[in-house]
Amino acid sequence: MYLARVIGTVVATTIVDGAEGVALRWVQPELADGGPSGGALVAFDGTRQAAEGDLVYLIDGREATIPLPNSFVPADATIVGIVDDVHLSTDRSATGGGDRQPARAGGRGADR
Repeated sequence: MYLARVIGTVVATTIVDGAEGVALRWVQPELADGGPSGGALVAFDGTRQAAEGDLVYLIDGREATIPLPNSFVPADATIVGIVDDVHLSTDRSATGGGDRQPARAGGRGADR
């Protein structure tokens, strides 16, 4: 599971059977400082509510199909939640001290 910012909507004139009615969002994974973490990607919107500018959390791999109406569709990533707020610890040991940093605060309704 990881955090990303919705940067747009993808419109497809044809979509695979089983994914009808599920919006596609263009998302950019983020680091704690708000900078990009890798390249942007397309994700199904499992919440049916994510909008441009929202901070969301995603799942990927085989689990990305679980929130969809039909779990037998090809999906690389699916939005499963909209983040309201993120509180970052200043103590690196609290986050495990790993290289991957959580995204910054600034979900729905926050000043951007």
